[in-house]
Amino acid sequence: MKLKTQLYQETAIKAVIYCRVSSARQVEEGHGLESQATRCAEYAQRKGYEVIRTFHEKGVSGGQLDRPSFNALIEFLREHDDEGIVVIIDDISRFARDIESHWTLRRALKDLGGKLESPSITFGEDSDSILIENLLASVSQHQRQKNREQTKNRMRARAMNGYWCFLAPPGYRYERAEGQGKVLVRDEPFATLIAEALSGFASGRFQSQGEVRRFLEREPAFAARFRDGVVTFEEVARLLSRPLYAGYIEVPAWGVSLRKARHEGLITLDAFNRNQERIRDGARVAARRDINEDFPLRGFALCGDCERPLTSCWSKSKTGATHPYYLCFHKPCPSYRKSIRKAKIEEDFATLISSVAPSAGTFAVAKRMFADIWDARLARSKERAAEWKRGIADIEKKTDALVLRLIESENRTVIAALEKKIGELEREKLILAERASEEGAPRIPFAKMFELACVFLANPCNLWKTGRFDLQRLVLKLTFDERLPYCRKKGFRTPNLSIPFKALCRDLAKSGGMAETMGFEPTRAF
Repeated sequence: MKLKTQLYQETAIKAVIYCRVSSARQVEEGHGLESQATRCAEYAQRKGYEVIRTFHEKGVSGGQLDRPSFNALIEFLREHDDEGIVVIIDDISRFARDIESHWTLRRALKDLGGKLESPSITFGEDSDSILIENLLASVSQHQRQKNREQTKNRMRARAMNGYWCFLAPPGYRYERAEGQGKVLVRDEPFATLIAEALSGFASGRFQSQGEVRRFLEREPAFAARFRDGVVTFEEVARLLSRPLYAGYIEVPAWGVSLRKARHEGLITLDAFNRNQERIRDGARVAARRDINEDFPLRGFALCGDCERPLTSCWSKSKTGATHPYYLCFHKPCPSYRKSIRKAKIEEDFATLISSVAPSAGTFAVAKRMFADIWDARLARSKERAAEWKRGIADIEKKTDALVLRLIESENRTVIAALEKKIGELEREKLILAERASEEGAPRIPFAKMFELACVFLANPCNLWKTGRFDLQRLVLKLTFDERLPYCRKKGFRTPNLSIPFKALCRDLAKSGGMAETMGFEPTRAF
């Protein structure tokens, strides 16, 4: 008996099993590959084959030729090309779902001595067998193409209804809603972070895409999504150019024009359009490598002698310790290469910024003025809403007229121009509709909004002392109209403050007092 078993093992035909599933869901559930392997093993046992290996193809389309497990199968057959190994598949659709791919893979097996078999079909070399094989391969191809068409049509219809049906972008995640299926919802804290970045670029807080990139890199969880924690410019461009973040959907490849989405936007459509304008105008300046968190005043502080920007560096002493300095690198300047200690110039700046603070009385008057202006704007808001609704009606009339011209026209150039114009009008209509819907109901109450501005205007030094590089640069932009000349012996010169601080801090601004009502006479030249 033992001799008979040994003889059977030596003479039994060797076989391998090839299984394939095309979706990640089938891979995770594991039923597709397992059931295929079981059925093929049962077939091999019935035929008396010895299964020596099983190849699992996970998540690969049936129309794809480059397959990791199939490539491994080819290498295996190449190593055993003299043994006439049988390759068992569960069904012809598991082998390929494209007739061209089917015969390409089939020839690859045949050239290496592999014989394809299946419990579902008999593969032969006669004309009738080849006809049946071609028919089944064509049916598999048709099923794959039909599934793709149906999936695309369903996704397109869902997009036209305002639902995003692709991968959730950063700042959003999918959540199932009753009667709506999966809908995008805010994914905190990324949603708030991205909203601040997009709004900041629209308002001018971030002057370039490089500054947006630096801001995003400050969030470790967001930066961890990228190699070495470096956010790419491509990712920043994608964030800025997606209408999805404004609460709108657009899929030009499927003919889905811009429309209101069913999810909450992170910014307004106005802000999104401003971002597109800024991108078109070239606001893609790379983050300067010579401006870093070690020297927040670099590029803003000027040399007091030549009024050129001071540079900065870390200098190493004989002991090996490093020390930070600001210095002027303009050769004709008397202060050329004369170092200014970082601690000294930044201490002088802290003293200067501390003096930029209005009195309590001035601030109280400013607050009352802002409150009056706010009330006046609210009273005007209803009138503006009515104007925008009239504007929407005008746009609809223009659109109807263009549609009639489009129907009557047969010239392709004219048709393309009319379609483009209609698209522009529809976009303008969406903007006016959004403005009209938000008018009269501010998102942030006046008290809260003024409080945020008040924290900065009352004492910008507090923001500077946070040590956050982006906030320190923001203080420089909002507080001063011009860069600050610094003398090594006398310190900073009188600064030219921005308009808000000129109004609130008249003594420091040195702008002069009002003319007296009596005793003022024009000069002779006048």
